[in-house]
Amino acid sequence: MARTRRNKQRWIQSAIKRPNRTRAYIRRLFGEKGFTKDGKIKMTALEKAIQKVKSSKMPKDRKRSLLSALYLALRFRRMHR
Repeated sequence: MARTRRNKQRWIQSAIKRPNRTRAYIRRLFGEKGFTKDGKIKMTALEKAIQKVKSSKMPKDRKRSLLSALYLALRFRRMHR
């Protein structure tokens, strides 16, 4: 199937499989300290969460999935700047 121009512009919607997954994980790790006053995830919290997942002993498929969600959140945060 060929992608249309409209689909290329909306790649972000299809990239997010489970909305609020990273927010829930950050909240579980850091509580409200992981967020700014605006409700955005802090960059330091994202980077620490990525390091924690990398060093954790969770199953590989779950680990890869969570890491990709965290990396996507990091990419979105950098795009927002």
